[in-house]
Amino acid sequence: MSASPFRGRLLTTLAVGAVLLVSIGSSWADDLLEGLTRPHEGRSRRATSTMRVGDIRRGPDRKIDPKADPKADQEEASNFDNFNIPPGETQVVLDEKGPGVITHMWFTFLGPEPQNWAKQGSANHQEMLLRIYWDGHPRPAVEAPVGDFFANAFGKRSEVISLPVVVEDADSYNCFWRMPFRKSARIEIINQSEKPISLLYYNIDWIKLDKLAKDTPYFYAQYRQEYPVEQGKDYVLLDTKGKGHYVGTVMSVRTRSPAWFGEGDEKIYLDGEAKASIWGTGTEDYFLSAWGLKKTSTPYFGVPCFDQWGIVGGHTSAYRWHLNDPIVFQKSIRVTFEHYGWLSPDENPNYKSTSWNEREDDYSSVSYWYQTGTPTFAARAPAARERQLPSLERLVVPARDFVDATHHAPGNAQAQTLELYDAPQLFYAPEKPAEAWVEIPFEIRKKEPLRLLINATTAEDYGKYQAYLDGVKLGGPLDGYSAQLGNTEWHLLDFWPETGKHTLRLECLGKNPLSQGYVLGIESVRLRERRPRVTDMGHDKDKDWKKNPTLYN
Repeated sequence: MSASPFRGRLLTTLAVGAVLLVSIGSSWADDLLEGLTRPHEGRSRRATSTMRVGDIRRGPDRKIDPKADPKADQEEASNFDNFNIPPGETQVVLDEKGPGVITHMWFTFLGPEPQNWAKQGSANHQEMLLRIYWDGHPRPAVEAPVGDFFANAFGKRSEVISLPVVVEDADSYNCFWRMPFRKSARIEIINQSEKPISLLYYNIDWIKLDKLAKDTPYFYAQYRQEYPVEQGKDYVLLDTKGKGHYVGTVMSVRTRSPAWFGEGDEKIYLDGEAKASIWGTGTEDYFLSAWGLKKTSTPYFGVPCFDQWGIVGGHTSAYRWHLNDPIVFQKSIRVTFEHYGWLSPDENPNYKSTSWNEREDDYSSVSYWYQTGTPTFAARAPAARERQLPSLERLVVPARDFVDATHHAPGNAQAQTLELYDAPQLFYAPEKPAEAWVEIPFEIRKKEPLRLLINATTAEDYGKYQAYLDGVKLGGPLDGYSAQLGNTEWHLLDFWPETGKHTLRLECLGKNPLSQGYVLGIESVRLRERRPRVTDMGHDKDKDWKKNPTLYN
């Protein structure tokens, strides 16, 4: 479904019905609350990071005994209920014999930013790989970056409030998927970062059972990615043989073109059929939204990450849990998405803007399903370096390099350190707002299609500024006001710049009525690459951008 008015239809989605669980020893369709009134078999157990007698968690003489009693005395070391996991090492968080069923997992750990407990920063959750093994099988049944498994993509922390997955305040990672096993269960966190995992806490709750029904399906989850998606082929989330039911999707897209990416339909093939019998109406429709996507979090579906609409380099991640509506298969299932959407005229062979173009964006996903038998899906999660999105920047000009008086009108200009960025930004507070300006020069060495943008800070005392490139006005006012400190990208121009030196100038226009000041904060000026087909088609190559400055959206 398009967010554009050109498509004259409306989808209204109602999430109704009771919550359904995959449970052990009773029908998997039992209602959550009603199930509490029935007797439960087995005995509850927990694997935890709590400090234990004899453990040494700090220093070179590290020693750990996961079977020892909790320390539980008056020494401060009793509160060292966490682990620091060096680069390349694995932390086993559960290793138990069955039969049983895992009912809940909780993790927390420091974020990637430098702080008192981790001066040089820590691994982010995209660099941490979760693997779960059932019954001693050599291949993990669950294999996904920790963040993506908990619906937190791109290494960014986002709050998720849903039924099977809850990431409260973007830092406590909870999972309530039921995970049965017969012989054994082993859960690992692998640090694939060059930095440590700092202060990893965990609780894994499970029930020890006397037996497990013969036909009980096992839980699986698998990550995969295509950077960018393969042309001429739908993006494949899952392709496996066996009997089971598909219960969830996390899908993440980093756009490499302007405009809306999500016209593509889900196409689900069941039991070996040549034509998909389940065929959707658009990407946001599958995720139970309508007319585009925006940040939201509900029990059954949500969009934890959505930074900016229609830009080159935008990030969108969504989840959809099939709790009331599992997709049932008897022999096999193949879950795919088309990657079609709107494109700007300079990426269309006929120089038109239409809603149905095969796009070349970056996709990643986690599929969640239950099945009997051994899955046949061949996908594996690549290493952390490969999971990191490739840079789209042709040129990054740090604004902090231009704090001297030759690059701004009178006022306070300095390099300012913020949590938002790895390096300082340019902070400029003008002496006379009516005469305020900042200039940032850059040099182009090759004529090619690029997008000019500013990575900027927004805050409660920031002003309005107008952008000019080499004296040419670009778009309308840029409003830096925000009730809270934040980061945004101001996209200014799509063009084929001439080689040589250029100057971006920002002139103060005043301020938002809600703003308390006229401050300007810039992390960098960026020239971002366009897709190769823009070069191949060359629609705008010989146009004079100064006569008609254009930003495609």
